[in-house]
Amino acid sequence: MSLMSNLLNKHEIQAIAEQVNFPNTAFINGKFGAAKSGKTFATINPATGETLTQIAACDADDVDLAVAKGRKAFNSGSWSKMHPTDRKNTMIKLAKLLTRHRNELAVLESLESGKPIKDCLEIDVPETIQCLLWHAEAADKIYDQISPSGDVALGMIVREPAGVVACVLPWNFPLMMLAWKMGPALASGNSVIVKPAELTSMTALKVAELAEEAGIPEGVFQVIPGLGETAGQAIGRHPDINVISFTGSTEIGRRFLEYSAQSNLKRVTLECGGKNPAVVLQDAKQLDDIARHVVQAAFWNMGQNCTANSRLIVHKNIHDALVERIIDRTADWRTGDPLDPSNALGAIVSQEQFDKVNGFIDGAKKQGARQLTKEPAKSNGRGLFITPTIFGDVKPDMEIAVDEVFGPVMAVIPVGSDQEAITLANQTEYGLQASLFTSDVGRAHFYSRQLQAGTVSVNCYSEGDITTPFGGYKQSGFGGKDNSLMAHDQYVQTKTIWIDLSEDHIEEDIG
Repeated sequence: MSLMSNLLNKHEIQAIAEQVNFPNTAFINGKFGAAKSGKTFATINPATGETLTQIAACDADDVDLAVAKGRKAFNSGSWSKMHPTDRKNTMIKLAKLLTRHRNELAVLESLESGKPIKDCLEIDVPETIQCLLWHAEAADKIYDQISPSGDVALGMIVREPAGVVACVLPWNFPLMMLAWKMGPALASGNSVIVKPAELTSMTALKVAELAEEAGIPEGVFQVIPGLGETAGQAIGRHPDINVISFTGSTEIGRRFLEYSAQSNLKRVTLECGGKNPAVVLQDAKQLDDIARHVVQAAFWNMGQNCTANSRLIVHKNIHDALVERIIDRTADWRTGDPLDPSNALGAIVSQEQFDKVNGFIDGAKKQGARQLTKEPAKSNGRGLFITPTIFGDVKPDMEIAVDEVFGPVMAVIPVGSDQEAITLANQTEYGLQASLFTSDVGRAHFYSRQLQAGTVSVNCYSEGDITTPFGGYKQSGFGGKDNSLMAHDQYVQTKTIWIDLSEDHIEEDIG
């Protein structure tokens, strides 16, 4: 979906980048300000290595203040008791403001994350707006329930907002993941505290500015940038936060479960990593179309995607023909300046991630994998760019076949049967997404049910859409789902109210 009729050209984008203001202070109780400690951290443009601005480095003191203000707002009922239709209308107003500022948001996201501006303009920002609108419209359309309790009692099952909700975001989709979480959390009536990833804080702060303008009450939506070991840990351990929704690595997700156990047993929902397969069965036809989907699945957003299909598991009978097409199509994915809309790929988000991905590439060569594409680009000292890299002769136990690379690296693994392909696809600790390609509808149904993943796309690469729940099996997910009406469940408490309607409680009218 795109809210723009025409993509901005490079000169228009550059003009916005030169004029845009960089939001850099925390947003607590309706006010922007420095962290209590006065500390800051740099946010870097990964395409140039230049510091964009210094961001307020919040810590436990700031978290305490935000939680207190969020709790006060929740108890006051300024949002939690507001009529659902009024909440909906306020969120719609926010979505309209995001639409008005969509170009600025896209440029901020591209500058800070290295994402290609074309994706920001045509995917991330429009889908962020659509997500908020969708959940806003759900606010006054989700019903409570009546139990089948007969005529002598009334059993009401009511949904109440959970309270203070913390949303801890990843750096790979800063705006979209913000919307996935704040949309249902706000629509349900909660006070929401957002902790953006330290690498990508600015768009969440810009959204806070627009939320205030839209009329979301003080304390209901707050943004506290900071480091994981300070602000993130303080959120995890805080005794007055009711729900945490986290998207990020499985390693950090485990910590939030530990923090919950060590504090108030707050509800924790995790969307973690993936080592997702693209499985191409022996009967698959239309190899050009499959190659298009496989390249998109592996390299979109520089492979920095939890659902990236970094494993291509393909039947040996069509292996050579498909791989040839994939390599040809990969050459069209131009890597370069993220602000140039002609580029399909931008910069890797940080020096740490850049070094990690190159470590996997070097390790694959040492372990005997054969590089099928040209030598990946190396940093020239002014930007963190890695071109799409494909390896053949990959054994299932090699690091690039087992570990989440989170970069533009694909491992190709040939198999001798369809069942071997499914078995190999499931040989992972993760289970977030899988793509299945076949020309037989029976095989599509049979094997999609065998794949151990929260989302299985057939004859395409997809995560579903806003109407379908998103979350993983095994170590890819825990505690709930993003997207769909199911996303609202993690941000509410259900209460049973039992009313006795027996005749004992009916006073006789004695006139």
